Amino acid sequence: MKPTSKSLSMNRRSLLTGAAAAAALPALAATTSGTAKAPESPNMAPPIVQVTGGKIRGFRDGKTTTFLGIPYAQAERFEMPTPPKPWEGIKSAQTWGPVCPVPAQGAAGPDDFTFPHRFWLENEACHVLNIWTQNASTAVKKPVMVWMHGGGFTNGSAMESYAYEGKNLSEFGDVVVVSMNHRLNIIGTLDLSAYGAKYENSRHTGMADLVASLQWVQQNIAQFGGDPNNVTIFGQSGGGSKVTRLMHMPIAKGLFHKAIAQSGGGLNYRTVEPANAIKRQQAIAAATLKQLNLDGTQIEKLKKVPYKDLIIAGTAAAREVAQAAGGPGGGGGGWDVIADDKYVTRELCDWADAIPLMAGTVFSEMQGTMTRGDGRKNEWTQAEIDENLTKAYGEKKAQVVAEFQKAFPHKKVQDVLYYANGSRPGVKATLAWKAEKSKTPVWNYLFAWEYPVNGGITAFHCSEIAFVFHNVTEPHIKVGTGGGPAALALQDKVAGAWLSFAKTGNPGPTFKPWTPAEPNTMVFDTVSECKPLRDDQLVTLMGNPGGRGRAGA
Repeated sequence: MKPTSKSLSMNRRSLLTGAAAAAALPALAATTSGTAKAPESPNMAPPIVQVTGGKIRGFRDGKTTTFLGIPYAQAERFEMPTPPKPWEGIKSAQTWGPVCPVPAQGAAGPDDFTFPHRFWLENEACHVLNIWTQNASTAVKKPVMVWMHGGGFTNGSAMESYAYEGKNLSEFGDVVVVSMNHRLNIIGTLDLSAYGAKYENSRHTGMADLVASLQWVQQNIAQFGGDPNNVTIFGQSGGGSKVTRLMHMPIAKGLFHKAIAQSGGGLNYRTVEPANAIKRQQAIAAATLKQLNLDGTQIEKLKKVPYKDLIIAGTAAAREVAQAAGGPGGGGGGWDVIADDKYVTRELCDWADAIPLMAGTVFSEMQGTMTRGDGRKNEWTQAEIDENLTKAYGEKKAQVVAEFQKAFPHKKVQDVLYYANGSRPGVKATLAWKAEKSKTPVWNYLFAWEYPVNGGITAFHCSEIAFVFHNVTEPHIKVGTGGGPAALALQDKVAGAWLSFAKTGNPGPTFKPWTPAEPNTMVFDTVSECKPLRDDQLVTLMGNPGGRGRAGA
């Protein structure tokens, strides 16, 4: 019988199918016999480390081993932290831990395009830290860099910014990077000391958390390849203030060995009268209780008030106390860390004399092109430049321009309109105070690089952080930095200086120490140079920026 076209097609399909199956048989056999296995995930057997509370499981991410959300303490509301309760089995340290509750935020900030934020679950049990390391082993001892996030003493978290990721800094510098969450705002500073010895230090619970985290580092960081005898603390804005406050705390002795304060951290306690500061903080606590229809015998009930109600009451109380004292009564809250000459002293601790300090600011802080101007400053005609300078400085224009050009010869003259002159006196006062009795040099920097977006964004508050962490090309951040050759070269310089300081106490051979007589400042920019930055006359001529240029608390 003559075969039909249909039967030929079926036979051809059967032959092809059979041939394919036969060809696959050797590969299948090889797989089942174990001679050609598919590659396994690097986290099929993730790293496990023993710490004081128990065992934790991290994960590998390229060259870096990461542990997230490690408990370093526990605490009841308004009480001092204690070591975490030990756990059985292996605790996962593969995701971020809870962040401290913060006041409700209803809108994105103006910097979210260039400094993108992210938010996470909130819980008062926020005593967790994160570690990035190149060798989770006691066989090595690498420098340890402990990051303290910004947000004043009110907001923020260790994971709030993509720029805070420690992986790239750990890889670039072969260091162990640590960050942590701790109690903030009303649950970190409310002064209940008038209601019993149990709450004597309630106004310092947030700072006590930081101390607890550093104690945990001392006890455990060797397990992650870190050297507990070479710990650098660094922070920005409110994080910079946490760094310098720790040098005022006797209990922090021996917990760190170097300090970097970025755009914050003014050492201003000499002008503080502790009794007055305590009285004001206690008044805020009393007014908070009143707002909630409670009294001093009901602190246990205060502990159970939902956070949302507590922060609303506390903010209203702080406003009330400020207005009664003749202040503006703004909505910022009263959540500062005060000096009481016991837990926090007005003068730097004696042991802080041996702690090297680097402190600095950025070019525009809060008064740059991101929030001021028409976004065209790099396109202005000469007539527009003259008009804007005259409008800002009047008859002092020529003097301002001359002083600015002496200080910043590589900047455009119109950039003076965005110079954060209000931030410079504070950082110089901090360095001078520290240098008085210091056994080590102090160092100063100014980050002045302009982000290549939106007509050019002058260096804004937080703009240096991505460079410090070597995160310029992190996908969310690259949009703002451009990730181009200039940004890449600059992040090597900035991160390199921070790493050199962490390793040796000296930010590098191109730096010179700062002194009042020779105020050497490393200006980080497309052209970076260290020179005496004598801008006192410029700061004076520019006048009061109305707080817009001042760095964080």
